Amino acid sequence: METKLSTHSLDALFLRDKNLVDDVIGKMSFTDAMFYHIVGTLPTCGQTAVLDAVLVTLMEHGLTPSAISARLTFLSAPEAMQSAIAAGLLNVGSQFIGTMENTATILARIHADPAGVEASCQQIVQQHKDTGKHMPGFGHHLHRPDDPRSPKLFAIAAAFDDIDQRPISTIKTLGSVVDEIYGKHLTINATGAIAAVLMGAGIPARIMRGFAVISRAAGLVAHLMEEQETPTGRAIWDMVDN
Repeated sequence: METKLSTHSLDALFLRDKNLVDDVIGKMSFTDAMFYHIVGTLPTCGQTAVLDAVLVTLMEHGLTPSAISARLTFLSAPEAMQSAIAAGLLNVGSQFIGTMENTATILARIHADPAGVEASCQQIVQQHKDTGKHMPGFGHHLHRPDDPRSPKLFAIAAAFDDIDQRPISTIKTLGSVVDEIYGKHLTINATGAIAAVLMGAGIPARIMRGFAVISRAAGLVAHLMEEQETPTGRAIWDMVDN
């Protein structure tokens, strides 16, 4: 058994092939070191900027299922913060926070379709509408008419030549087709935009949810800090009980 991710000697530790003390600590940001550790290559300026923006975007969104789960678990086991954070992270899934994976899969399908972007978008959207399925990456119950985070993410990605702009162009085309076929405007939500910019940064769809997990862990720590000072877990329990 072996791993390329880390090794050590009596006087040194290594992150992949970089000396942790000499090459990483104090020289690489957490975002850069994380990208290098996960992907295996040093990030470009654009990749760092996009990933940093994504991590900040996904960190917090109020009393979502993940935050509520973390707070209620902390109410039961305040001695084990890690358990509360783990409970919250179990809710990073296909309906909340981790939905960029679903959108990225659709974008990849469009890019691979020999019929072309427009025809593929028409076919996919019509299929979702006919079957009553939700279009991943579109719509938001709180942000209308548009999710304010999406254009910001697109603008950050557009500022760098090393970010592939095709996924962003594709999701915008997909958005126009969604509006046309559904007969109303559905915003490109944050996770839809994140799928596009992460694809542009070369992140495979299969690993995108991992970055959501990393980001939301920081947000859950903040929720538990607040829970220690101004608890709401008991109030949530009482609300359900009543």
